[in-house]
Amino acid sequence: MRNMALANAVATVRRDVRSALPWLLVILISGLVMMFGREIEWLFDPPAKYLPPISATVEAVMSWIADNFNWLMRPMSQLVEVPMSGLRAALDWLPWTTVTLIVVFVAWQGGGRTTALTALFGLIYVTVVGYWEEGINTLTLVLVCIPIAVGLGFVIGLLGFRFRSLRPFLNTLLDLMQTVPAFAYLIPILLLFGFGPAVGLIASVIFSTPPMVRNTLLGLRLVPTEVRESGTMSGCTPRQRFWWIEVPSALPQLLIGVNQTTMAALSMVVIAAIIGGFDDIGWEVLTRLRKAQFGQSIFAGMAIVCLAIILDRITRAYAMRQLPMASHVGLSLGKFAAGLLAILCFTLGLAWMFPEPLWNWPEAWVFYPAEAINSAVDRFVAANGLLIEAIKNQFVFIVLLPIKIGLFRAVAPFTWGFSLTATSIALLWTVVAVASMVALGYGRWRLAALFPVAFGLLFFGFTGLAWPVVMLVFGLFAFQLGGPRVGLFVTSSLLFLLLSGIWQPAMISVYLCTVAVIFCLLVGGLIGILASTSDTMSSIIRPINDTLQTLPQFVLLIPALMLFRVGDFTAMIAIVAYAIVPMIRYTEQGLRQVSRTAIEAGISSGCTPFQLFWQIRFKLAMPQILIGVNQTILFGLNMLVIAALVGTTGLGQQIYLALSKADSGAGIVAGLGMALIAMSADRILQAYLRRTD
Repeated sequence: MRNMALANAVATVRRDVRSALPWLLVILISGLVMMFGREIEWLFDPPAKYLPPISATVEAVMSWIADNFNWLMRPMSQLVEVPMSGLRAALDWLPWTTVTLIVVFVAWQGGGRTTALTALFGLIYVTVVGYWEEGINTLTLVLVCIPIAVGLGFVIGLLGFRFRSLRPFLNTLLDLMQTVPAFAYLIPILLLFGFGPAVGLIASVIFSTPPMVRNTLLGLRLVPTEVRESGTMSGCTPRQRFWWIEVPSALPQLLIGVNQTTMAALSMVVIAAIIGGFDDIGWEVLTRLRKAQFGQSIFAGMAIVCLAIILDRITRAYAMRQLPMASHVGLSLGKFAAGLLAILCFTLGLAWMFPEPLWNWPEAWVFYPAEAINSAVDRFVAANGLLIEAIKNQFVFIVLLPIKIGLFRAVAPFTWGFSLTATSIALLWTVVAVASMVALGYGRWRLAALFPVAFGLLFFGFTGLAWPVVMLVFGLFAFQLGGPRVGLFVTSSLLFLLLSGIWQPAMISVYLCTVAVIFCLLVGGLIGILASTSDTMSSIIRPINDTLQTLPQFVLLIPALMLFRVGDFTAMIAIVAYAIVPMIRYTEQGLRQVSRTAIEAGISSGCTPFQLFWQIRFKLAMPQILIGVNQTILFGLNMLVIAALVGTTGLGQQIYLALSKADSGAGIVAGLGMALIAMSADRILQAYLRRTD
């Protein structure tokens, strides 16, 4: 028995040595590069003349496609515009009371009284603030986009389900479609389809299709084998079995895909307005943003929030109706159709008799105190400007600058009141070395490797690290965590950033996203913990989360811009406001779903409340919390492009510059760079999740 224990201990030591040895070599090589290679420019930002012309090649290919296939693409754009124009004309002609009551009736049929009241109050808000016409135009875009995206997503998902060999390619394509910023593919869409509402619709379809594909794949895979076999035994043909048995069984998951597709389409309305604006709410938000009109943009943004919440609640309600435990059934199809016809005739008749209040909302009744809000914000900024500026400067000097350019350059008399001397630098590194040796003495080789890597990152900053150091450290980390496939993917992604000439902008984007994500993890995690322990806190935070997640990303920039002006701090605030929601939601959900049995077992074992939380609830909720971390990173990177409007100089700015020059090559390369960063973070976190299962 003793010999077996000794053999196990020796095997563990050997395994740890094999794992720690690569880190020792990487840390040694990195230290030598950073000490003796600082004068070698190509180690930090390779000159463009030594790099392959990736952007120019992509630009040439896109120009060739545009020149040779315009004859096909432009008629497609005009064809798509026909249903948009027809639906918009029909909805514009109908009285607001007719549209409102029909939507409320559809909401009641799906989810009952609560869903109907949500739809009623949301549409009344859009009407009262004077955005009815713009809201109808936005609704037109979404209502045309949804069937196209749902149909396309269903077909692609079905192909992926039928042909397993397509799935790896399909998953990669979906990752790219959801992580490449929309602005990056606006340029090729413009080149191919021209300018106009139909082009905005095409961009929305591209962005909205992946959720339907993923849910179609998942829904069809979850159909029990015995259900399929029962259909075959009943004499069904493959087609009958698919449409009569498999699709109805997968319907709840398919309707969740419709719900997510709807929300994705609505999130694109502002971006679609850039290339195809036609007097919708997205165009209104964009116009107000350009004029920095906070009050007007908030009212327009809240109109989009209302439409998003209405469509979300309705589509979710119809998805929930397919579950066995559904509480609301609604009317039969015949009675429902008769109800719709009765509402249409009744409201049209009343509106014909009283056109002013019932057909068109009177302008005198519009409630739109946007200017009062602007004045209040101006007074607040004027009264507290010095305090706001002081808070911003302290955070920039103490937190942002060291992470961006490193303590080595950030600590200066102007910012910190002193400078780092050679003695103090040597002392800091000595402390790090001693901490690593102590951790190694206790057999914690991972902690021993973490100390010099983390401090080296803080000391030199993201933009002060040589590219071989970044590739070695992150490549080895990904390899040890996820194996050769993940290691190769992360290393290849970093190599693409290097060879495409966007290394420095990429490091700036990574730095800013890292700071924002850390802030989201700390603050969002704390809020999620509080919400998991208090129903009152949960009910308070839920509508705030809904608003932050459905409010157009552009609108989040305006309050940050008015308070803090342009710069990295303003961009970080906007990123945090958008990316913090998944962390709050997944933390609360994970902690609330810990089984009562596990908690009672901990209590009976004598755990203190502190031990009960950290050793039982938190550990069991960790998989869902890590999904929240994953989504927070993806949301943060997605918001980086929008944040480029307020002064960031990362990949988001590269995309905007490419858009302004109609340079599809530079835009696609920068967008692909952001997608690869997001996908690398996703692969690493997924690998960690697999290890914790």
